[in-house]
Amino acid sequence: MSQKHVDLGSGSVGRLLLSLAAPTITSQIVNMLYNLVDRVYIGHMQPTDTVGKLALTGVGVCLPVILIISAFAALMAMGGAPRASIQEGRGNSREAERIMGNSFTLLVFASLILTLVFRIWAEPILLLFGASENTIGYALDYLNIYAIGTIFVQVTLGMNSYITAQGFTMTGMKTVLIGAVLNTILDPIFIFGLDMGVQGAALATVLSQAVSAAWVFRFLVGPQTRWHLRRENLRPVPSVFLPCLALGMSPFIMQSTESLITVCFNSSLLKYGGDIAVGAMTVLSSIMQFAMMPLQGLTQGAQPIISYNFGARNVQRVRDAFQVLLKACIAYSLTLWLLVQLFPQLFVLIFNDNPDLVNYASWALRIYMAATGIFGAQIACQQTFVALGNAKTSLFLAVLRKIILLIPLIYLLPLFFSDKVFAVFLAEPVADLLAVCTTVILFTIQFKKSLAELEQSPS
Repeated sequence: MSQKHVDLGSGSVGRLLLSLAAPTITSQIVNMLYNLVDRVYIGHMQPTDTVGKLALTGVGVCLPVILIISAFAALMAMGGAPRASIQEGRGNSREAERIMGNSFTLLVFASLILTLVFRIWAEPILLLFGASENTIGYALDYLNIYAIGTIFVQVTLGMNSYITAQGFTMTGMKTVLIGAVLNTILDPIFIFGLDMGVQGAALATVLSQAVSAAWVFRFLVGPQTRWHLRRENLRPVPSVFLPCLALGMSPFIMQSTESLITVCFNSSLLKYGGDIAVGAMTVLSSIMQFAMMPLQGLTQGAQPIISYNFGARNVQRVRDAFQVLLKACIAYSLTLWLLVQLFPQLFVLIFNDNPDLVNYASWALRIYMAATGIFGAQIACQQTFVALGNAKTSLFLAVLRKIILLIPLIYLLPLFFSDKVFAVFLAEPVADLLAVCTTVILFTIQFKKSLAELEQSPS
């Protein structure tokens, strides 16, 4: 279970990023398998032209709930882990442990509240998220079981960030790998073998996340970790957790507004295109999430390097780490864009083989991901703001893309196009283009300023 600690302050930045990013990319991709495997099996439930399509759409409208749960995990994980890394860079391991302990308590508290909310108000929430009378039954079957495992999701996603932030990326990868492999094994047994259908998919996910959560907890209280989860650090202290919440608001908004975005997309698409358009959106959002995992893995691999060296006042190493990260993110996003434009059907067929849905989603995918090629710059710059502890700028950028730009465009663009469904899908690339331009300009100014202040500050 142990892994040799990685020295974040020395050696080649490129090799270090590769050694940290490879496990985090794997972790991100494998983590998505929890939901993607569910959808793959559900989409092929027999008969696929009726049950599979409706069940897939029903589970798809549960996606906003899943994203909300993940967002609360990111609130403390992505807000606390960079601050803990910065403290470690300053030689203050005790403060890093206090941040981690406070984060654990808040994650548990948030999970209990979320479980109650989604169990009590499941039906109205799912109807709000785009469920129809044809799909609400499948959605309820999935969510009523999935909500029970909220605490396992919170602990797994939230606390695993503190493992990778220390440089134990292989251990972090094992966290999600164990659960995902178990989920892949249990899904066909519960869905088809025990004839539990959608409920079986949810149960397999909950049990798998529980095993992952146990693995994370065992590591953080064991001898291998450098930051230990101690009882005396579990009591919430405002001076410790409030700065973490402020920094975590950016990734929280990025993930939680995915739920709001899904509501906006689904409501508009249901109005203009019916259930098949909503089903296509389920496929598109699944592809987008899966395709973005390597970018998130790259930024998570770079975060400990940037945060640690920022805390250690190693300006050149911070600059080098960002440049390597930016090049890697742009190279990946351009490659992804090219593959999507050339072979959209191959991506869609992963989730459903219904001819009508495949053709519809393939057409929509080219539009929806038209600006993906430049998105690498957006995520590299935005997540570097988080790694540097710049809460205000990272929060603004998170709000800009989703709330200020994308949501209004979903409703405004159909007013100018005769093909309303095309206009709804077009909102995504238009918002991405505007957001990337703004982010790059703002980052160029702020990054130089932050490094200049770091060089002038006393050691």
